[in-house]
Amino acid sequence: MKAEIITIGDELLNGQVVDSNSAWIAQHLGLLHIPVVHIASISDKNHAIKNALRQAEERADVIIMTGGLGPTRDDVTKATVADYFGTTLIRNEAVLAHVEAIFRRRGRKSMPAMNIGQADVLANAAVLFNDVGTAPGMAIERNGKYFVFLPGVPFEMKFLMENRVLPMLRNTYKSEVFVYNTYLLTVGIGESHLAEQIADIEDALPPFITLAYLPRIGMVRLRFTSEGRDMEALASITNSFKEQVAERLIDHVVSVDNRSFEEVLVQTFTDSGITLSTAESCTGGSISAQITAVPGASQMFQGAAVVYSNQAKMDVLGVLPDTLTQYGAVSESTVKEMAEGARRVFGTDYAIATSGIAGPGGGTETKPVGTVCIAVSGKSETRTQTFHFKNDRAINIERTVIAGLTMLWNLLK
Repeated sequence: MKAEIITIGDELLNGQVVDSNSAWIAQHLGLLHIPVVHIASISDKNHAIKNALRQAEERADVIIMTGGLGPTRDDVTKATVADYFGTTLIRNEAVLAHVEAIFRRRGRKSMPAMNIGQADVLANAAVLFNDVGTAPGMAIERNGKYFVFLPGVPFEMKFLMENRVLPMLRNTYKSEVFVYNTYLLTVGIGESHLAEQIADIEDALPPFITLAYLPRIGMVRLRFTSEGRDMEALASITNSFKEQVAERLIDHVVSVDNRSFEEVLVQTFTDSGITLSTAESCTGGSISAQITAVPGASQMFQGAAVVYSNQAKMDVLGVLPDTLTQYGAVSESTVKEMAEGARRVFGTDYAIATSGIAGPGGGTETKPVGTVCIAVSGKSETRTQTFHFKNDRAINIERTVIAGLTMLWNLLK
């Protein structure tokens, strides 16, 4: 059983919109042990859609296409697909009533005429009702191949996948070959150095296990993938190799599952009954945003102070004027007082503080753009460190966030 994902939209090709749908769909198909063999992003043109379907039909058993189901003129997927399958579009009264009901729930007295066309579906397709949007999905089977057509809006696509498509695939397709994935997340070690550290373990992997390095700023996630007919045996053998790697990299391992760094931190704080606050200057609230994006963060996160100016650092956090005068806002002395001030103001067990020059302006000869000072403070210790990042503003901020969280993790240990 193999799958292909096709995303439609000129906005994907010109870089205006990032294709997040494919990654999400592929991850969830993987949970059903259905490997994705090809992903394509194509234009809103009839010939592009037909060519993509023709090629996908040759190499995959499940073809999932997103986009082009809306009511506007550039949404041509339905008409093109009907032509491809040699069928017609018919007006589905149940879908029409469903779309009208959605407009009423939104407080609209009438539905725009163009939305009536969203009730037109393939004559021989199963309709996938969309409870969170006006574009229904469709599913059709031909020659043992299963085609699914979904709206391109991410939250609508996810609803239909979770509530319509994945349950059907789970019940219908039973694969004889299983795919097992397991993960390990590391921080504070680069990809090449990490690979050197575990080279002998990687060399010993059997042919049915592959190891993928998935780096991002400040961290590397390792994915172990194995294929075979006995899921329990796959899991046992694969996990034994992962445990060897985890033991080798014990100083850098954050998670042995697929959780994010922030999720691990939130869970660790919550389980330990300890609390966190942040005092942010150059990161402008990015650290607190990352933490509070995790469900359940309210159990451990107490508050954040975004203190850009020197006056705010003094007024809100109690940073001493002499410290700012003698060392400057971007200094380990200042972030130390910021972190300790945040713990005091918010009454937390731990705090992170950042101050730096993210760029592109503001740098000096002694403190060039990318100079960042970070402090993490606990009840018994405050640690500080200066970093010299040399990237653009957005990446400097992202590096600062990850560096701060890594320092916090090391302090917790």
